[in-house]
Amino acid sequence: MTLKNYFFALVFLVWNNLCWAQNGSQPPLVELKTDIGSIILELNIDKAPVTVNNFLEHVSNYHYDGVIFHRVIKNFMIQTGGFTFDLTPKDTDRNPIANESKNGLSNKRGSIAMARTGDPNSGKAQFFINHKDNIFLDGADDKWGYAVFGQVKFGMSVVDKIAEMKTQKLFGPFTDIPQKRPMILSAKIISQGSWIKEEKAIPSLIERPIPLTETM
Repeated sequence: MTLKNYFFALVFLVWNNLCWAQNGSQPPLVELKTDIGSIILELNIDKAPVTVNNFLEHVSNYHYDGVIFHRVIKNFMIQTGGFTFDLTPKDTDRNPIANESKNGLSNKRGSIAMARTGDPNSGKAQFFINHKDNIFLDGADDKWGYAVFGQVKFGMSVVDKIAEMKTQKLFGPFTDIPQKRPMILSAKIISQGSWIKEEKAIPSLIERPIPLTETM
């Protein structure tokens, strides 16, 4: 092998390994195709591995297909993942996950976070997209918060449209439900990144971020 050929072979090998490393380190991307438009979510598997894995398992099992944004509060957040159009609960067969709210990620505009009950470790499938900065939802050394696990990469205008919808109070948990119920038609993984699907899914109240009128 000539020196020139050796040089090109070395360059190709380095380039090929670099491309592999970059592709392997890419964050997972999920598309939420709603009847308003598409929202692309970029997930932070490095800082929220448990939450991201749980979310992607739900996506791959079609849990979010056909659910509505059942809780919408302008200048706060929009929440989904738990109910179909006729307000039937959409149960999950997965167990609650550990709260990763102390991972350094913040509930800022466009971030996505797990909803939960009063139990810090009760998050299952429901999640919300922050419509504005809600750093009071962040975890700290002395308190549990709401675990951020990614952000809206594209489609924040769709989030804004949903947040602007007129809402009404019905019954039970439906205190801020849009009159025209925006639906997730499908949720799909468009880039898997370094995530590896589990071979077996594991078993699973109404999860929600803390209301504006409550304190942590």
